[in-house]
Amino acid sequence: MSPMSVLTRDEAQARAKLLDVHRYQIALDLTRGDETFDSRTVIRFTARGKKKGTDTFVELKPAELRSVTLDGNHLDPDTLTGNRLPLKNLTEGEHELVVDAVMRYSRTGEGMHRFTDPTDDETYVYTQLFMDDVQRVFAAFDQPDLKAAFELTVTAPEGWTVLANSVTEQQDDGSWHAAPTPPISTYLVAVAAGPWHSLRTEHRGLPFGIHCRRSLAPYLDADADEILDVTRALYDRYHEKFEEPYPFDSYDQAFVPEFNAGAMENPGLVTFRDDFVYRSAVTDTERQTRAMVIAHEMAHMWFGDLVTLRWWDDIWLNESFAEYMGYQTLSEASRFTDTWTDFGIARKAWGYDADQRPSTHPVAPENVDDTAAALLNFDGISYAKGASALRQLVTWLGEKDFLEGINTHFARHRFGNATLADFIDSLADATERDVHAWADAWLRTTGVDTLTPKVTRGTDGTYTLTVDHTGSRPHRIAVGVYDQDLTDDQGSHLTLRERVELDVPQTAEQPIGKRPALLLLNDGDLTYAKVRFDADSFTTVTNSLSGLPDPLTRAVVWNVLRDAVRDAELPPTAYLDAARTHLPRETDLAVVEGVLTFATAQIAGRYLTPEQRPAALTTLTALCRDLIRRTEDGDNPGLRLIAVRHYIDVAAHPDTIATWLADGTVPGGPELDPELRWRVLARLAVLGATDETTIAAELDRDPSAAGQEGAARCRAALPDPQTKAKAWEEMFASDHLSNYLFIATAQGFWQPEQTEILGEYLERYWADAVALAARRGPAIADAAGRWAFPVYAVDPETLRLGERCLGQEDLIPALRRKLADQLDDLGRALKVREG
Repeated sequence: MSPMSVLTRDEAQARAKLLDVHRYQIALDLTRGDETFDSRTVIRFTARGKKKGTDTFVELKPAELRSVTLDGNHLDPDTLTGNRLPLKNLTEGEHELVVDAVMRYSRTGEGMHRFTDPTDDETYVYTQLFMDDVQRVFAAFDQPDLKAAFELTVTAPEGWTVLANSVTEQQDDGSWHAAPTPPISTYLVAVAAGPWHSLRTEHRGLPFGIHCRRSLAPYLDADADEILDVTRALYDRYHEKFEEPYPFDSYDQAFVPEFNAGAMENPGLVTFRDDFVYRSAVTDTERQTRAMVIAHEMAHMWFGDLVTLRWWDDIWLNESFAEYMGYQTLSEASRFTDTWTDFGIARKAWGYDADQRPSTHPVAPENVDDTAAALLNFDGISYAKGASALRQLVTWLGEKDFLEGINTHFARHRFGNATLADFIDSLADATERDVHAWADAWLRTTGVDTLTPKVTRGTDGTYTLTVDHTGSRPHRIAVGVYDQDLTDDQGSHLTLRERVELDVPQTAEQPIGKRPALLLLNDGDLTYAKVRFDADSFTTVTNSLSGLPDPLTRAVVWNVLRDAVRDAELPPTAYLDAARTHLPRETDLAVVEGVLTFATAQIAGRYLTPEQRPAALTTLTALCRDLIRRTEDGDNPGLRLIAVRHYIDVAAHPDTIATWLADGTVPGGPELDPELRWRVLARLAVLGATDETTIAAELDRDPSAAGQEGAARCRAALPDPQTKAKAWEEMFASDHLSNYLFIATAQGFWQPEQTEILGEYLERYWADAVALAARRGPAIADAAGRWAFPVYAVDPETLRLGERCLGQEDLIPALRRKLADQLDDLGRALKVREG
């Protein structure tokens, strides 16, 4: 990475003092071929200050810089250095900069991504301009606190529709014009163009639209009512919470191909990965996840778009709030009322894991010195931990005062920028509590506190509770006090005696009466902390976990067990035993999915030795078989689908799943849709029970983009040296794979069952990943570190090779961060095995 390709905070602050940026007029021509497009930008801005000869710069990353004029005077295009075009001797007052350039399309989901649908050969383009990728599309003073109005004109091929942040209209000359936006940051500008399938409506006078590729039209149509109903309900609920009305002129949601993130909060044009347009059967939890992402992105219209961070150290002001508001508001406004169970079992673990690695950082870090460092903080801390901290804040502060503070914040900073200090001041004006001290304790510190119950018997035979607290944060928690259900002959059900609200650190011991069967700290999951059990409670959990009445309570318990395994305090086999005992009676889909995923990927995949893996797979196969049998009556298709998916993933022998594929169905259902067919074929490939001919035939049956990815995954999984060599070459030596095809190939490549033919690649991975990241940039670097890392190779030699690689100075930050995290996880897995 060129040292000039990042922007430092000091540079941004200096430029913000110098410039007021008023307006961008951007003309894009998307008819210039498959590789490049034309970009013409007019920027009107004012330079401040009395100093003569003030210098600054504008950023862009062109394939060709044709011409530049400043106030009508030509500038030399050859002065472009890296991504910076110097603007020298600026006088005080207004200026006009005109930049005419040729820009490259992307195949990695950065900048202007171009995709041709293999189903029908239709082409689509869309922008993802986050952080500094606006420079791949047009020239800009690229920092979040130089907001401006944006007016776009786009020339597109005949038959295309152009979407943008504001309402677009096709002009007499065939071009598309987007109405000027209110002031927004450069990274929030959005364009999506192609022969979209669009469904449009209005709500409260505002144009709403949902859009996808034409080949996905039947699937979007099938779910359109659900998507639009959720969107309308969330829009109404946010207007009940927020005094500031929705600030833009339309609300479009475009489901776009090969999108790197879940979604992006572009004002008026939210882009989603089009995996959310379901072409195969999904569970209700997956539908809830889609609805939550819709809620998350809509929250950003206020948190992030109306009021935007001043610099990237406050990214939590965007993401933590959208994460919290997404889960909370969805639970209030829709049929998805158990969102916090899914957050607890699936999302929160992301935060806990990230916060225990050396790369941890505060929710609101103070040392984000440049954009490269900022990019690394879009992680489980900024999202899951930050949302958990806000949930704890609401528990401590009360929702009324919390919302009053938020609305004060919006009113003070609408269409502007704000900092952590600004937000805390707004909250402080709404309450007498010391929110500044709370922020210091929760937002400026790192790590996970641990809460452990200590039960003491008094002279009168009653008991008191003391919470041992490792860490520095204050917590307001609920303690669940549970007794055995005396009406249950089997003794497996528990009843809630009471939930005790408790502040930690305590000022006095908490009376709890007679000894309960189970004491559960953080019942309701209102704080962010690891929890432990006393000995009697652990015995109760072992016998009666599935007998707890509330799914969120069960999720908290499963997280306690998960944390104990990761901390080498509970044998991995004990977690498997608990899953085998209690999961067949579990009713919550998020809990079943979360436990099976951890048991498969981490317990069987990493924490147990290769010698122990076959027994673990046998246990998981039996567990999934029990779930399949339990759902034969058809009453719970979501649970059955989860069980079938995981049965496929853990199959140690090909016979049963090969029969399913041949028959096109699981006995008693479900029929094998494209997702399940590719899933079966991928597992058969790992087991050496299929071949290229069968994969090619399946691709003929499903030539879609998802089918192309499925075929790439299957081919890379074949236990054949020549096939492995070809897959490696495609990932690391050739740069033709798109981001999604790279990920699919990487997902298939490393398999615990194929150690004999993978050995040579363990040594090659490190140098090849470093070179690839340097060539292809952060998105592929992230994929190489996340998906192409040899996670199965849990041994000291892999750790040694990785640490040697980290010692190199030429790693780009995105890869260095991913490798550091992977190696920390590897070291943890080794400790668990030594356990």
